[in-house]
Amino acid sequence: MSDDTPQHPGETDLTTARTRVEFEDPGEDDQRFRCDLTWLTSSWTCVFGSGCHGIDADKPDFGCCVLGAHFTDKDDIARVKAVADELGEDEWQLHPGSTRRSAWTEKEDGDLKTKVVDGACIFLNRPGFPAGAGCALHQHAVLTGVEPHTVKPDVCWQLPIRRTYRTVELPDGSSYLEVSIGEYDRRGWGAGGHDLDWYCSGSPDAHVAVDPVYITERAGLVELMGQAGYEELATRCEAHLELVAAVTTTKGGSRPSPSGRALLPLLVHPATLAAQEK
Repeated sequence: MSDDTPQHPGETDLTTARTRVEFEDPGEDDQRFRCDLTWLTSSWTCVFGSGCHGIDADKPDFGCCVLGAHFTDKDDIARVKAVADELGEDEWQLHPGSTRRSAWTEKEDGDLKTKVVDGACIFLNRPGFPAGAGCALHQHAVLTGVEPHTVKPDVCWQLPIRRTYRTVELPDGSSYLEVSIGEYDRRGWGAGGHDLDWYCSGSPDAHVAVDPVYITERAGLVELMGQAGYEELATRCEAHLELVAAVTTTKGGSRPSPSGRALLPLLVHPATLAAQEK
C-alpha cells in the first residue's frame, strides 16, 4: 500500500492494519463473507448535528449531504420515489411542488442522483426548519416507525459501511464470491475523497458511541448480509471484543499489558483508540 496516502489533521491513518474474519454465508452457496472486525467493533456513530464538521468546511451544517446521492439501481430509485410521494411541505423544506422523479433528481456524468439545491441535497432540511434539520427521508422514517434504510438511497443508509464483491479463483479451478463488509473511508469516494475537508469514519470526534458498530448498525447489516449472516458476524464480533479485553489488560489488573499495547492498533480502530485517550 502506498505510503503517500494523504493524512488529514485530526483523522487517523487510513493504512493501519486491520483484523478481518472470513466465514461462509449461511444463506448462499459458494459465497463467503470477509468482514473488518476492527471497524465493526469500533465506537463510530453518526454525529450529524452533534459534532459533525461536514465534508465541506464552508457548509458544516450539511454533513455529507452536499453532493446529493447517486442511485444504485431502479429499486433504489423506486424506494425513494415512494417516500417522496408521502412527504408534504411540513416535512420537506425544499419540496419542489411535485413528486415527479424529474422534480427531485438530476444527472451527473450520465448517472441519476438527487438534485443539489442551494449547496446540498434537495431532501436535506436546513437548520431552523420547524420539523428539524436533517434528511427529510430519515426524519420520515423515524416519524413513521420504520428503519431508515427502508426509505433512503442505498449510498446514504450504508455509509460509512461498504459492501464490495470479488470472485476468488482457487488453484483447483473452483471459485467463490467474496462479499466484503468494512469501512467506507475516504478512499471509497474515489480520488476526490482525499479532498473532503473532514470525514467521520477516521475521526475520533465520531467514535463516541457506547455500543460498537455491529450493534448500532444492526438493521443495515442485516439488510446487507441477511439475518443468518449477521448472526454469524455478531458471534465473531463478540469474540473479537473478548480478545481485545484479554490481551490489553494485565492479569488481575486493568493496565494494558506490554504485548497487548503492541496489538492495540491491529485490534481496535485507531480513531476509537484516539477517542478513548481524550
